[in-house]
Amino acid sequence: MGRPCRKRAFWLAAFAGVLALALAVSSTLAGIQSSSPASVQEETIELPVIMYHSLLRNPAAQGDYVISPDELEQDMCALQKQGFTPVHMEEVFRWQDGEGELPEKPVVLSFDDGNYNNYVYALPLAEKYQMKIIIAPIGKCVDTFTETGEENANYSYLTWGRIREMMDCGLVEFQNHTYDLHESKNGRLGAGRLWNESLDDYQALLREDIGKMQRRFLQETGYTPRVFVFPFGKISDGAQEVIWEMGFRCVFTCANRSNQITKGEKHLVLGRFLRPHGISGEEFLAKALGAADS
Repeated sequence: MGRPCRKRAFWLAAFAGVLALALAVSSTLAGIQSSSPASVQEETIELPVIMYHSLLRNPAAQGDYVISPDELEQDMCALQKQGFTPVHMEEVFRWQDGEGELPEKPVVLSFDDGNYNNYVYALPLAEKYQMKIIIAPIGKCVDTFTETGEENANYSYLTWGRIREMMDCGLVEFQNHTYDLHESKNGRLGAGRLWNESLDDYQALLREDIGKMQRRFLQETGYTPRVFVFPFGKISDGAQEVIWEMGFRCVFTCANRSNQITKGEKHLVLGRFLRPHGISGEEFLAKALGAADS
């Protein structure tokens, strides 16, 4: 029952080259801005987002998209030392709407795909350091492993029961990473558009798949995500129009950059720093955030 989703766990390495290209392409989104209503006082802050995927202790499995739990703990210690406070996107939206405050140095810790090892390793560390994290699971994988009940840190994905448990602790926010578009199949990469696909057909596909994940979240948790996370960072013309139309406030890309956000903005396009295996937390923060001790 779990084989299709189990195979996805091994695709990350195969798509390393494609993702590298996606990082460069999606970085062109850095200049996208939204208008700010005059009724909200203009104020801008820096909001870096760190991108994680899988966490495993086996050194043979580690690489650009799989780090060790110890490396995640190093990051949390370094962030704490440098005065960064992890936040949820709902806090960011409230700040943008003039309804709440953000810490002096906010940061977002995002985990793509919803691997079960996020529950095994990331949740205990989030609780230990009282740091908020965001997980964007693949809907079909959640449904598959909810049905089988299989839980293995090496290959399985979160179940709806685990998602509810993590939400209840107050430290984990969940977002939409498509229901079944996290793959490369028949020429389509992630939520990208086929070269010979009409705009109407493409946008209908997005509405159906992304909408299905929204409905599954609502059915299983009573919650509706407001951030869409593009698989592989693949963004095609016409996609964001659908995302905003569906009520999302933000998209996460794979652009390797920080973000300036302003009060009053309604649509955010955020870059993220990929956290690879093989460097210390201090080194990573120095390169990505310029936050480590000099």
